[in-house]
Amino acid sequence: MKLGKCLLVLLSVTAAMFAKDPPAQVMNWPENGATVVRFSFGRFHSVSSAGNRKFMLSDVVAQNLWSKPISRADFAVYLFDKNKARIGEGFLSLTNVGPGEVVKFQFSSDANGDPVSMGLVARSLPPELQAAAPPRVITVTVNSVPQGAGVKMDGKDVGTTPKMVQVGVGKHELEFSKEGYNTGHFPLEIGPDDVSGGSMSYELGTSAHDTLEMRDGTVISGDLESMTATDVTVRIAGGMQSFDRNKIKRILLVERDRPVQ
Repeated sequence: MKLGKCLLVLLSVTAAMFAKDPPAQVMNWPENGATVVRFSFGRFHSVSSAGNRKFMLSDVVAQNLWSKPISRADFAVYLFDKNKARIGEGFLSLTNVGPGEVVKFQFSSDANGDPVSMGLVARSLPPELQAAAPPRVITVTVNSVPQGAGVKMDGKDVGTTPKMVQVGVGKHELEFSKEGYNTGHFPLEIGPDDVSGGSMSYELGTSAHDTLEMRDGTVISGDLESMTATDVTVRIAGGMQSFDRNKIKRILLVERDRPVQ
């Protein structure tokens, strides 16, 4: 599954950042652990617009809080709407910034609508900053057909489909389970160039149980245990139930694995 390039770190900001005279917004990189670079964004000024698309400028102060100089580091700032959909972006770079040094520059961005949150993306890092970069984690939407299946990733419960999950680089295994369906497994591999925003869907397939269609329209799901000329016995939720064969319109049997000899 190809999703693109970058390291996405979502940072919540208030919608007031894009209103008139909001306070400065601070974004730290990396988000967790010791801060290496701190960006302080000033007021965003709308300089022009075309339809719903706005072009904005902001004065930014960046400070190297690290104990070593930064030769060059490139970042992207993504803008998101209230539904976490990306609606705009902008780029910034740091070059030859010494320990504790502060640099000021102007940041330009555009957005197709009103942004309410931002994401800081490390696009290119020098060798001296590689160790400070957090582990690569991206967000993927996991779905199933039908929906409402429980999902495990690498043996750990992550929720019920549809579900947005965070996945690290490497190989993973997703397990899907839903009452009345066979458990399914799906291998998921995230590459070093993948980014958030992708999705995958798994079809659970056939029912895990036999199906009895009654003449009155009722559908019963269970495991057929025995059948005679007059009765049909079905195991339902661990208990045995018998049905008059004349009241059954059709029986659909699920193929089962043969027992190991």
